[in-house]
Amino acid sequence: MNDTQQKEAARQFAAYWRDKGYEKGESQPFWLSLLRDVYGVEHPEQFITFEEQVHLDHTSFIDGTIPSTKVLIEQKGLGKDMKKPIKQSDGTLLTPFQQAKRYITELPLSQHPRWVVTCNFEKFFVYDMERPGGEPEEILLENLEKEYYRLQFLVDEGREHLKREMEVSIAAGEMVGLLYDAFHKQYAYPDSEHALKSLNVLCVRLVFCLYAEDAGIFGHHGMFHDYLAEYDTRHMRKALVELFKVLDTTPENRDPYLKDDNPQLAAFPYVNGGLFANEDIEIPPFTDAIRALLLDKASTDFNWSEISPTIFGAVFESTLNPETRRSGGMHYTSSENIHKVIDPLFLDDLKKELGEICEIVVEKTRKRKLEDFQNKLASLTFLDPACGSGNFLTETYICLRRLENEVLRILSYGQISFGDAGWNPIQVSLGQFYGIEINDFAVTVAKTALWIAESQMMKETEEIVLMHLDFLPLKSYTNITEGNALRINWADVVPKQELNYIMGNPPFVGKKEQTPEQKKDLLNLYSKGISGVGNMDYVTGWYIKAAESMQGTKIHAAFVSTNSITQGEQPPVLWTKLQQYGTNIIFAYRTFIWSSEATMKAHVHCVIIGFCNERFIGEKHIFTDARYVVVENINPYLVDAPTILIRSRSKPLADVPEMCYGSMPIDNNNLVLDEEAVQQLLKENPENEQFIREYVGGEELLKGKKRWCIWLDGVDPTLYMKSKFICSCEIKK
Repeated sequence: MNDTQQKEAARQFAAYWRDKGYEKGESQPFWLSLLRDVYGVEHPEQFITFEEQVHLDHTSFIDGTIPSTKVLIEQKGLGKDMKKPIKQSDGTLLTPFQQAKRYITELPLSQHPRWVVTCNFEKFFVYDMERPGGEPEEILLENLEKEYYRLQFLVDEGREHLKREMEVSIAAGEMVGLLYDAFHKQYAYPDSEHALKSLNVLCVRLVFCLYAEDAGIFGHHGMFHDYLAEYDTRHMRKALVELFKVLDTTPENRDPYLKDDNPQLAAFPYVNGGLFANEDIEIPPFTDAIRALLLDKASTDFNWSEISPTIFGAVFESTLNPETRRSGGMHYTSSENIHKVIDPLFLDDLKKELGEICEIVVEKTRKRKLEDFQNKLASLTFLDPACGSGNFLTETYICLRRLENEVLRILSYGQISFGDAGWNPIQVSLGQFYGIEINDFAVTVAKTALWIAESQMMKETEEIVLMHLDFLPLKSYTNITEGNALRINWADVVPKQELNYIMGNPPFVGKKEQTPEQKKDLLNLYSKGISGVGNMDYVTGWYIKAAESMQGTKIHAAFVSTNSITQGEQPPVLWTKLQQYGTNIIFAYRTFIWSSEATMKAHVHCVIIGFCNERFIGEKHIFTDARYVVVENINPYLVDAPTILIRSRSKPLADVPEMCYGSMPIDNNNLVLDEEAVQQLLKENPENEQFIREYVGGEELLKGKKRWCIWLDGVDPTLYMKSKFICSCEIKK
């Protein structure tokens, strides 16, 4: 269904069920009709489960569950107050939500719902169990025609597949880490610049080979493994050097006697793309442990074809990045968070357009429109000016190719195959995707991730058109430019007249963490006469560069940013500059927690802002999680209100004390104490109490928490030097 049809279906559903609502007799028809008629579930009776038993101190029944989307439904009759406690069969008084929560405690953990919906036929209360203490969202049946999208979570499947991809990709990253550590020890000068660069290149090449043998790119499955297995530990280094040389040489330029001397090596195809270019890289000698790790754990026991290039590229890059390795975390941006940027920026509109084309009844017109749509997909150009390991570009490429594959699937109905020999049905190419990245190794990883994505999508196309498509040699050029995005001219990377969308997750970097060079970058971008630039987050530089690039174009952009750029002193500084370009916000995600690491959960409070410089005609959306509201205007504070910039004052308006920084902690939490640490310090010596002060921040003031710190200002050092606890900084954080 397209948007118009779904709105009409929701209107008809609401009209039919108005004034109906007998709890026992009509609950199941109500939900079956909602899923089938409004949300397009073909067999809703196979999708939703009714009256599932749950054993409390008596047997009860859950009104409805949707296992695939983790939804639990508690249905009440028409007119029942869903916030009022209702007497249960055991005599307890519970609201419908409390009743649902009681059921959840008796369910296996794997069956716990993400969403709880309580309903009385005329309204839905939606509880997000990520925030079980929060207020529910209320959706009225009479408003369903306009707000049907707010219940879309009922049918959004696919999360289990994404979870599997994530697990495999993270495991692959851990595998790379093991290989990295094992090879690192073998270098003569392991921490030299040449050795570290060589090791990074070596790991990229090994990953491509491991993926290529599992994905069938090289030829038969296990081809890389079988070739190396012929060599003992002492000769594996030489075997790898010879393989890399062959992969970088066209068949006609290879040794004519190679197929006689080493037929296994001669069978490998030419790769191209510069991945195996004859660089001056150092490959260290193997050990028995490295041989076993590469052949058994990394090759035989692992299927690299299952990885998500979107996730794995970032995990791979951060695994080999010294900074993230020291912090113990593998960083990646989840596909779900990437879609918070790209869906409202362009993908939702493309999906809607394809859906409307599919509804065209006249076959000839539908075919022409589908072909035009495929051409449109192939004409779009994208830039991520802080692309890192390429995850935004990779995910966008995959999404466009899946739309293209859907076009090919529709066009292929009733046909055995497409076109003539040598004809390529694929028009979307990697050449449409541009990136800028300052880290040279991340550039290499981004290119590799894009090639892996191209390989995976080509396999999907082969299954649709029933033709073999040659992936090697690599034919697509990856447009990833190494450089400082705030200093280079983006038009030199991709002409702005050819560019449609700018997107990404630029480095945030608050004012205190910025290097002198980064501060200089911002000063060069803001106009003279704009005060407060020294307080700006580094990410704001990308907004200014994007606004400059948009001049005289229809380019739209969206960036992930820290929410600090929408609060306090930053909005007037940033938007004084952006208003010079006529920039306006077209959609926004208000503050949400962005979790971007696999092994350590560092949470950053972020916003997403979509913007353009042209006069925007269309609905403006403010998102909260997966739902949105349509608004007239979105101001720099991400509020539906006029754009008025509130500037900071040096003096308060009233006769009150001035606010100041107070006790800002810059000790990396080494001097902060919790209750356990306080007791340890006092146990060591009761006189240590003189060094302890209560420490009050926002959490303590607002939520009544307790925290202390070691306070040594003005204290004679000979006094606290007696404390082993203080001197060794053995402080519980």
